[in-house]
Amino acid sequence: MKKVLLSMVALSLIGGMVFAAGKKDAGKDEVVEFYHGYFHSESEWPPAKAMRDIYDEFAARYADGPVTFKAIPLETRDDMVNAQIAGGNFPDVVDLGRPLSPSAISQGLVVDLKSYIDSNNLQKAVGINYTQNNINGGIYNVHDQVESRGIWYNEAILKKAGVSISDLSTWEGFAKAMEAVRALNDGSYGYIAGQGSIMMMTAYMAQTPKGQALVSAGLTAEVINSKEFEDAFKAIAALDKANGSAHTTVDTGNLMADFNAAGKVAVLNNGVWNAGSVSKEMLGTLKPSIYPGNVAIVSAGNGLAISNKMSDAKKKVALEFFAYMVSPEVQEKIFNLVQANPCNATVDLNKLAAQNTDPNTALLADACSQVNNAKIVVPSLYNTWGGDVVNSLINAFMECAVSSTDINQRFNQLKQELSALIS
Repeated sequence: MKKVLLSMVALSLIGGMVFAAGKKDAGKDEVVEFYHGYFHSESEWPPAKAMRDIYDEFAARYADGPVTFKAIPLETRDDMVNAQIAGGNFPDVVDLGRPLSPSAISQGLVVDLKSYIDSNNLQKAVGINYTQNNINGGIYNVHDQVESRGIWYNEAILKKAGVSISDLSTWEGFAKAMEAVRALNDGSYGYIAGQGSIMMMTAYMAQTPKGQALVSAGLTAEVINSKEFEDAFKAIAALDKANGSAHTTVDTGNLMADFNAAGKVAVLNNGVWNAGSVSKEMLGTLKPSIYPGNVAIVSAGNGLAISNKMSDAKKKVALEFFAYMVSPEVQEKIFNLVQANPCNATVDLNKLAAQNTDPNTALLADACSQVNNAKIVVPSLYNTWGGDVVNSLINAFMECAVSSTDINQRFNQLKQELSALIS
């Protein structure tokens, strides 16, 4: 009987040790899962591989635990995030492709990064995120790249048309320049409209302080019924109509080769990242600028958000990853390898370009410098008004490019569509 009892005690002790060991191992096996959208193959999009390498380098620092880090590419990460928020949860860390749901903030699901930024003197490291992503005094997501947009122009086409870059400094001059390009009648055309028209309308509205305020906040009835919105839409729609419906697209990427490789387009509405797409044959001919009126479209955009429902150990690693992504070390790689505008305002882009023999990198530095130093800076409508609104605007602009469309009538229809979206 004693032997049986002793055996049972021994088994109990062993079981307890196994359970304790299991708990200890579970601690070692804590993993911070990071979901991002850089799933593309290197042949399809080289910057995706560069970003994955950046993530893997951080993961290697924590390979021995007690908390490890795992970067997971996921094209549908935003759908996954929304599903988790609906259930009162949030992924450990995610690089958001869409705006953060207010519900995640109201439920306390995400970390307010502002105190961490302030206590670690990272204000300049996060750059424009510090103001644009401030929601009622809190910062819940930070984008490691600044979404920066302006215009690119073909100097050879403009010169042939008798136009200089200074002529594009006003919207009146821009319109006359496009007319001169059309008059060449040599197969070239003014610009790629549709999605590009959204950027032009944003810049047009930003000419006045009231217009700047309207494009920098959410869409409201005040915006829809404002003179600034009406004037901007109709002015750009008229340019689109004169430019021709054959040169419109819902996605600028569909026609970008016309500009970057074929040299058929005088002006391209695109981000600074277009520098990496300029073909060798077009180097020296294609150059960056900003919008008439000294306007640039610069958005902090979406970005890294961290779950507030992790263990302290996991949260510590997640915050260290955030600091790593905005560090000069990584931000320089984002400029050189990803061909993007870094969020860190302390990075000397011109110095980096001078150290790089790639001529496309010099173009990128020029584009970033012009955007960063623009007199007027406003965010993208994708971030302030949302994708559904932008899609309605693109459709309206594309229809206005058709010669038979009545712009006034189409604008009145657009107002009804947008009013329904915000009701």
